[in-house]
Amino acid sequence: MHDTGTGTDTVTVRVPAKVNVQLAVGAARPDGFHDLANIFLAVSLHDEITATPAETLRVTCAGPGADQVPLDRTNLAARAAELLAARHGIAPDVHLHIDKDIPVAGGMAGGSADGAGALLACDALWSTGASRDELLEICAELGSDVPFSLVGGAALGTGRGERLTPLELGAPFHWVFALADGGLSTPTVFREFDRLTPDAAEPEASPDLIEALRTGDAVALAAALANDLQPAALSLRPALADALAAGMAAGALAGLVSGSGPTTAFLAKDAESAEAVAAALRGSGTCRAARVAVSGVAGATVLRSDRAAGRTSRR
Repeated sequence: MHDTGTGTDTVTVRVPAKVNVQLAVGAARPDGFHDLANIFLAVSLHDEITATPAETLRVTCAGPGADQVPLDRTNLAARAAELLAARHGIAPDVHLHIDKDIPVAGGMAGGSADGAGALLACDALWSTGASRDELLEICAELGSDVPFSLVGGAALGTGRGERLTPLELGAPFHWVFALADGGLSTPTVFREFDRLTPDAAEPEASPDLIEALRTGDAVALAAALANDLQPAALSLRPALADALAAGMAAGALAGLVSGSGPTTAFLAKDAESAEAVAAALRGSGTCRAARVAVSGVAGATVLRSDRAAGRTSRR
């Protein structure tokens, strides 16, 4: 945990990664975005964002892949602070420190998570009193995946993914994430999707998948997993097929590219199986690391708030 010192206001927020269990993609719209039916699950890999008062807005980062995280105002955490401050007529003078554990550029919405986490941290630090709807509006302005990072759990995202409908989860699901070397640019993957799929159908959520989530049936969920961006990701990074094959050979119920990649996600029947799949992937030479997680965790959550008006802790 980053040490922000003592004797000052400090708010720390924990925010989860996501996996897309269904990503149905329509044709490109006139605005360049695509209509989606995007079913998200929040998973137990987290970043933590700590906000403290500062003389100007600045961002620091530590943890795996921190050297790849922009520290200027293109970072969604910085943009979140600016948007919230502008709405409430205050200066965005805050130090945002990101402790990374979500894979960087891995298709697991780490940047989006940091935006949502910073937004919640600044709201608490500045006592803006923003409503949930206002926070979700700002999230949607920041990016398509950011609202889900705030909400967590399970949800269907429509429009470009920002309009959320919560979904019922009957039980946790066990996942393994195989991390690839290097990233894949989301816009590049969508351009490749457009090239490969000139006649994309209207995206629709799968009733079978939604029912599998509701009942907690891992075998039924495995049969329904789908990602329309997977062919594009495999076209750009053919080696991902080797990771998918290795995970399936190790006993995963199903595997798919997570979002726009290049992380590959494997659904396991239980915690023991997930550990076995992860171990096999680590030894397969097809990925640089493999992480185990469960899905259905909470969205952005204030862990710690040490403020002059009073000190609370949810650790």
